[in-house]
Amino acid sequence: MSADSVQEIFARPQSRCIVCGPDNPRGLKLKFATDDDGGVSAEWETSIEFEGYNGVLHGGIISLLLDEAMAKAVIARDWLAMTVELKTRYRHHVTTGERLRIEGRVVERRKRRILTEASVCTVGGEERARATGIFLAVD
Repeated sequence: MSADSVQEIFARPQSRCIVCGPDNPRGLKLKFATDDDGGVSAEWETSIEFEGYNGVLHGGIISLLLDEAMAKAVIARDWLAMTVELKTRYRHHVTTGERLRIEGRVVERRKRRILTEASVCTVGGEERARATGIFLAVD
């Protein structure tokens, strides 16, 4: 992703969104940007506030990251849609304090049905989790 091509992705104003809302004191405050390939990405450092087991990020937080990446990929195309299906595959635990790269992309759109995919990797490229999702475009 080149600095010239970065465009931060925002949905309708949602200042208290648990993932990207700047006004949520307990939120993750991720900032997604468009990538050269049409997808979106963000980086985030995990913390003990979101642990499941000691030293391990809760799987629900990982699923939340994947869903948000796919939603931001849909929003980047200027489409309004809601998640109707999310399938997550956990490949390796995420250690608290680990820096992650979260990526999402649209695979295809058929009428109102939008197929998406996302991944959570270490900044070194080791995949931790992957998801596919179906979004339904809202009129």
